[in-house]
Amino acid sequence: MPDGAGYHDAVPTASGEQHVLVAGDQEAVVTEVGATLRSYVCAGRDVCWGFAADEISGGGRGQVLAPWPNRLQDGAYEFDGLRAQAALDEPGRSNAIHGLVRWVPWRLLERSDPATVRLGYVLFPQPAYPFQVRLEVRYRLDARGLGVTISATGEGERRAPFGAGFHPYLSVSPGTVDEARISLPARQRLLLDGRGLPIGSEDVAGTPYEAVAGPAGLEARPALGSMRLDDCFADLALDADGRWRARLATGEPGSVTELWADGSFGYLMCFTGDSLPAGDRRRGIAIEPMTCPPDALRSGEGLVVLEPGERFEASWGIVPPVRG
Repeated sequence: MPDGAGYHDAVPTASGEQHVLVAGDQEAVVTEVGATLRSYVCAGRDVCWGFAADEISGGGRGQVLAPWPNRLQDGAYEFDGLRAQAALDEPGRSNAIHGLVRWVPWRLLERSDPATVRLGYVLFPQPAYPFQVRLEVRYRLDARGLGVTISATGEGERRAPFGAGFHPYLSVSPGTVDEARISLPARQRLLLDGRGLPIGSEDVAGTPYEAVAGPAGLEARPALGSMRLDDCFADLALDADGRWRARLATGEPGSVTELWADGSFGYLMCFTGDSLPAGDRRRGIAIEPMTCPPDALRSGEGLVVLEPGERFEASWGIVPPVRG
């Protein structure tokens, strides 16, 4: 290799190699760093609020959250007699947040056609997670939209506690968050303390959150207005195909985006971005499918426990607004 030539000469972007997926009028870009969904566009319009190739993901945009989603109190937990301590990357709340794979390079495993990419990463034992898990994420575009599948396989001699989530922000363009309407198929909301950690739950019915969650359809929802959301919802209603569906309508008539997930994702976080830096606030609405709630490595709630050699798989996706 000539002097000065190398990896960073070939890939001069903050998010690493860019995997561009194309199907008809849809285009998605998945990055080497974090296997992150950097952008998703349909018919020239943003379906997701993304970021540029030479930026890092702000606010978790498009990231894969594993081996735990959301927050972990004090970054500390114990499993099968092993004590673990993760870095406190939400220092103001003394939490570890969103797992360990957001900023690492994922290896390309498959690029069999222009609409598909499969990336992998082996999470080796470390002080934050003394277990070994092999991860794969597959993104695919087809006529229905974007589909995403994550798999986790336990490796080594120990069983491993595991949770996963994803952090897409649905675009509200050309409207605003205030004009948007959302419908979340949730019957319960977790009660969170000042650190964003669960302390109980309540039925959505009869609360202000009935404006965004519960059985009512999107047509019955009011605009969000100044409503601020950074909330975790549970008891999700599955359709006959075993999937739940959340929907977002922008200020443009007839523009509805759908985010679906299978029953393995038993929780969803909804975030209107009010705590982001000033220039990024309320530019999109994060609807985050999660297999477990915040602090699951401590509570055990919703955790998947992978025996050596055992494989877990879950899928979710986005249906873009109808074109025409």
